[in-house]
Amino acid sequence: MVSDLFKNRPMLAAEILEEVLDISLPSYTEARLASIDLTEIQPAEYRADLVVVLLEDDIPVRVIIVEVQLSTNPRKRLSWPAYVTVSRAIDGCPTDLLVIAPDPSVAEWCAEPIEIGVPGFILRPPVLPRSEVPVVTEPVEAVRRPELGVLSAIAHGQTGQGAAIAAAVLPAILELDDDRARLYHDLVYNSLNEAARREIEMIKGYEYQSDFAKKYVAQGRAEGRAEGLGEGLLSVLRVRGLTVSDAVRERILAEKDPERLERWLDKAVVASSADEVIDEPN
Repeated sequence: MVSDLFKNRPMLAAEILEEVLDISLPSYTEARLASIDLTEIQPAEYRADLVVVLLEDDIPVRVIIVEVQLSTNPRKRLSWPAYVTVSRAIDGCPTDLLVIAPDPSVAEWCAEPIEIGVPGFILRPPVLPRSEVPVVTEPVEAVRRPELGVLSAIAHGQTGQGAAIAAAVLPAILELDDDRARLYHDLVYNSLNEAARREIEMIKGYEYQSDFAKKYVAQGRAEGRAEGLGEGLLSVLRVRGLTVSDAVRERILAEKDPERLERWLDKAVVASSADEVIDEPN
């Protein structure tokens, strides 16, 4: 999912604010992930997607709260100001909010000023819409910042530039550790339109399912279709670091339809949560 790109490269949040949205940041030597729990009161209501702390000689100089927004949610206009003020109190330094909103109408909604009520206290969230995501087609840039390359593919993979982006990014991510390479590989491919997929397949002999997914498909079939596929699906979710509740685990292990389990296994490669994997009519 998109937030994984920032988890794997916290500095990406600062790079987008400075290079894309023209927001000035102080000098810093390190970007570090921090706790996403921004309050001890009602934590479910005040939990950000990601919190990045910029440090100068191990001293916090700026906090960047990253929110991935796929739809409008009026409650965010109440919680975002709380994120900013509470984080500032915790770390004792200025705080930025960076909203990633691929859908144009959602991005427009996210960018609307939020009036707090105190005169002059207005939050204007910096928003990164799809149109502002840099187009990464240079292999050197893809190697230097692979997460930005993957984000570029997610944003522009359906356009005429999709194949060029993929041609630059796919070789670069093969140099990463196995878990990241397999995840990014499928994120890029699933973001491409059919024309771009055909072009990449002809050039590179690319196969749709990564070795990551293939391994568990094969394991499931060898162990006995439904039961093995269920165990393989749980393995994929575990390796990707997704939380699996007892209810979801029981639902997966109780499923006896191999075709449905294979659909879930395909979804598990790119889903942002375990609930999303099994979210379909019974």
